[in-house]
Amino acid sequence: MLKLKVFNSQTGEFQEAALSPDSTPQGECLVGRASNCDLALESPDVSRVHGRIKAQKGEYFYTDLGSANGSHINNEQAQAHQGYVLKVNDLLRIADFVLLVEAIEPGVASGEDSIWKKLGGDRYWTKGDLTVRCVRITDETADVKTFTFVAEPLVLFDYKPGQFATLELEINGEQVLRSYSISSTPSRPHTLEITVKRVPAPAGVLQAGLVSNWLHDNLKVGSQIKLSGPLGKFTCQPDPAPKLLFISAGSGITPVMSMSRWIADTAQQSDIVFFHCARTPRDVVFRQELEMMAARLPNFRLALSTTRPEPGQPWFGFTGRITASLLQMAASDYQERTVYVCGPNGFMQEVKALLEGLGFPMQNYHEESFGAPKKVKAAKADAASPVASPVASPVAGGAAIATHRPAAPPVSAPAPAAGAAAQPLVVFSQSGKQVSSDGSESVLELAEQEGIKIRSNCRQGVCGACKKRKLEGEIKYESEPDALEQSEQDAGFILCCVAAPVGRVVIEA
Repeated sequence: MLKLKVFNSQTGEFQEAALSPDSTPQGECLVGRASNCDLALESPDVSRVHGRIKAQKGEYFYTDLGSANGSHINNEQAQAHQGYVLKVNDLLRIADFVLLVEAIEPGVASGEDSIWKKLGGDRYWTKGDLTVRCVRITDETADVKTFTFVAEPLVLFDYKPGQFATLELEINGEQVLRSYSISSTPSRPHTLEITVKRVPAPAGVLQAGLVSNWLHDNLKVGSQIKLSGPLGKFTCQPDPAPKLLFISAGSGITPVMSMSRWIADTAQQSDIVFFHCARTPRDVVFRQELEMMAARLPNFRLALSTTRPEPGQPWFGFTGRITASLLQMAASDYQERTVYVCGPNGFMQEVKALLEGLGFPMQNYHEESFGAPKKVKAAKADAASPVASPVASPVAGGAAIATHRPAAPPVSAPAPAAGAAAQPLVVFSQSGKQVSSDGSESVLELAEQEGIKIRSNCRQGVCGACKKRKLEGEIKYESEPDALEQSEQDAGFILCCVAAPVGRVVIEA
């Protein structure tokens, strides 16, 4: 427990507060202007959710959650999203408020937390590899299932609503990585859920649909699999906008459902319009839960549209694909809302073009881009060119797959001639191989040319599977390396799928 003295330097008001992050399901207390924060600070200069105090390994950490005006600890500016250990007599400044850490007492765990620790769940999964066991399979529709997992050994799942996890499976003797948006909410941390749609796929072809279908056909209650994560920036946490518009289609409903559940569970004051498009009424995933949320929550409005109404089946929702008139009927104030969009790539392109054409402020537009198709480079005319490497296939719901296939026989690149140091060249230190480049190919593509296996998945720089250490040289990024934290970049790690060599580069692979 933290005992604080809170002083408002503008009004002179003084109060004492006691926070017990240990007793909460997620081991944290929120500080901000919102009334549902554990410590509410009433000032326009304080963000709705300004910061977080988290209990971890017997210590308390303060983290500024990207607030508008920042935080100071002992007169030093706190870096956003970085945890700082709190000690007795520390001063925490948030806008006009000064928080003095008066005392730190051993936390008393809640009854639920005590039971959880007896079961062995004394830690949190915040990032990394994990073994999980399937404990429940729910049929959402005729071709969609939700798989519910617990961790072994038991941990509490800590992630942001809307993020994704990557499954590591072995199918037909091949290691296959596949990323899925998490459909559950971190406000229910004991389990983690993914919701998967069966996708028809040609027999014997490793492409979109293979992993989803394998899960439908092979994953049973009691099955164990490996996963890693969480990753992704498609989230409204920690400070959701006052007015939100969620737009989804097909299995793209999963990340916005996670955000909706989190907002409902944590009593956020955000006003939500949830627009979802499905083929038929029978294909609306989570329909009963969504209708229940709309009935019980005054700030949650549901708008459903189908493109293929079924004869003989009553339907009182919208019909057809999203248009300007349909958008106006679903959310007449859409110009005032922050928009989150997820679905098949074609659907997201249509929505984005529609909003741009209507003059929507696109700084308030967010889409789940993970899974967008990557351009396939043309095969080289050289007879020694290897077969083109597989490319991640787009899947609705912000997910993509990539696989390891038998590579072409390795052909070591000749050593560069004197004076040709500027020619891009990648040296793989562990395999002893090197390959020259024209500067446009990624390190991952060059590795595959030489038969060097590097784990990969999204090929977009967002899943982190291809992370490797750069020992020497410089690289340039084709797109933002979202899956790399600054500390990892400082340690020399790169994302091979979006990194291209600049001159001579040595990679630990």
